[in-house]
Amino acid sequence: MYLDAFHATQDNVIQITPEQGSRFAKEVSDDFNPLHNPDSKRFCVPGDLLFALTLARLGLSENMVFNYTGMVGKGVELVIPQTDDSAFTILDTNEKPYLNVKRHGNISQDLSLIEGFSRAYVAFSGHSFPHILVPLMQQHNVMINPERPMVIYESMAFEFDQLNINSPSLKLAGSSLVVEGKRGTVRIEFAIMDADKQVGSGYKTMVLSGLREYNQEQVDGLIELYETSKKTYMA
Repeated sequence: MYLDAFHATQDNVIQITPEQGSRFAKEVSDDFNPLHNPDSKRFCVPGDLLFALTLARLGLSENMVFNYTGMVGKGVELVIPQTDDSAFTILDTNEKPYLNVKRHGNISQDLSLIEGFSRAYVAFSGHSFPHILVPLMQQHNVMINPERPMVIYESMAFEFDQLNINSPSLKLAGSSLVVEGKRGTVRIEFAIMDADKQVGSGYKTMVLSGLREYNQEQVDGLIELYETSKKTYMA
């Protein structure tokens, strides 16, 4: 499966190197968040990689909710439980929790469907900045700290009408930002499509920290840094 290049497994313990996590972010999610750079002091494994690994190992349920409780840093060894339970937690080998998952409804183990939806979601998710976040920040006259941009994945959820689908894709259905002091919560809603038919829906939430008054010049600098990082990597 396409995820084999982005992790290693031994005795049911999953290891993801900074290089593997960074490659997944850049090559699969098209996400150039500096938190996923392998040389970052605050490096963390992309939450979308944990999401994709969970689906690959435990199947795609009609209804699923993912709540992230911690950032997976360098050297963390993860355990995804082999379970039929409707709720479970991904822990590390020291039993620290990182991701709570709830699911119900029918389950598909069709690897083609799982990969198709997984790729569609992480590609959609990876385009949050600047395409969605910058217009929201401008609308609310706030911005993240340009010296220490912190955008943290908080949760995602989805529900399918049924799982008998062929080529899932995602389409933006709405976005919002709620600001509370120096903290903001972004909610991005999406429709799940199969060809021209909507077959489900979902949302993703992220936390923005260190908010301050919006400054177009500084935001332009953030975008330029992001795009330069992408062009350098692609070259």
